Amino acid sequence: MRCRVSIDMSEFFSTVAVGWGKVWPILFAIFFFGVIIMSHELGHFTFAKLFKVKVNKFAIGMGPKLFKKKKGDTEYSLRLFPIGGFVAMEGEDDDSEDEGAFSKKKVWQRIIIVAAGAIVNLILGLLIVIFMLTQENLIGTPRVNQFYEEATTVNYGLQEGDIIKEINGRKVFSSYDLSFLLSRDKDGTVDFVVDRNGEEKALSGVRFQTAELEDGTTTMVFDFSVVGIEPSFTSVIKYGFLESISIGRIVWISFFDLITGTYGFSDLSGPIGTVGYIAEITQEAVKTDITPMLMILALISINIGIFNLLPVPALDGGRLFFLFIELIFRKPINRKYEGWIHAVGLVLLMLLMVAISFSDITKLVRGELF
Repeated sequence: MRCRVSIDMSEFFSTVAVGWGKVWPILFAIFFFGVIIMSHELGHFTFAKLFKVKVNKFAIGMGPKLFKKKKGDTEYSLRLFPIGGFVAMEGEDDDSEDEGAFSKKKVWQRIIIVAAGAIVNLILGLLIVIFMLTQENLIGTPRVNQFYEEATTVNYGLQEGDIIKEINGRKVFSSYDLSFLLSRDKDGTVDFVVDRNGEEKALSGVRFQTAELEDGTTTMVFDFSVVGIEPSFTSVIKYGFLESISIGRIVWISFFDLITGTYGFSDLSGPIGTVGYIAEITQEAVKTDITPMLMILALISINIGIFNLLPVPALDGGRLFFLFIELIFRKPINRKYEGWIHAVGLVLLMLLMVAISFSDITKLVRGELF
């Protein structure tokens, strides 16, 4: 009997351990996604308070309230679905005679309040990149170190020590730009601009070898290594900014690719898919290296920051668009019309979110996320 109980308990704890191994990365992903949302809303909240705007509600998450507490004029709440959050300010969407109303403040103050959320996300992304670089043995640079055996690019003018400044007309800021911009090339033939001993040289038609993957797609064979430098305070700060610029541009170019049809709707991911990707990478990071996990976290934070600055109705960028019109022409757009535009934008964004979430759930059921 004792032996059987021992075996049963052993199997029980083994099952619990396996289950926990699958659950904790998801919990971490939800937590970090919540941190990104909270930092965004705290940006709005902090500057609203700084400019003495009356904040009626501060919420993390959407949907039914799990917890709420009223302190001063503000109701703080944690809500069921970790897919967003909001700061509801007096006089933000309607007329108010309250002296603390958002609409009563100077236009430059309102611009700062609205932009603060996205800016905080961009700063958070930068801080993650900086921390990521402190964990590296070497920081990659866009300088060619040496060529691998049977490299083809050396035959087309590329040399060791060249600092790659442009790829196919796009500027290169960091080593991330090398892999991203080269991966976008379709035929394995690339135009470079390099800095060679302080002199810029244009190298046209540099050919890479290509290889066919299992899914039938063709990929470029990266045939040289880059110079790495040891992390120091100066190098970490410098490349922290440069790599954050690279990540931001990756987000922007990817968004343009989506609009032009390079990527399809199935390539989009919402909160469910995002949590899935973070959880998957977190699980792998524990076994190997945390760099990919930090990279995806920085990418998400910067992505949210840039996305919210787009001039789309209902997003921060849409509100900023109307505020800049008011700043230029010294007269606000009729609040009723602006409200209608934001309402329509919000409905469309919610429909898009529902559609993307349905796609994420379908991928989850098929086992494509975890």
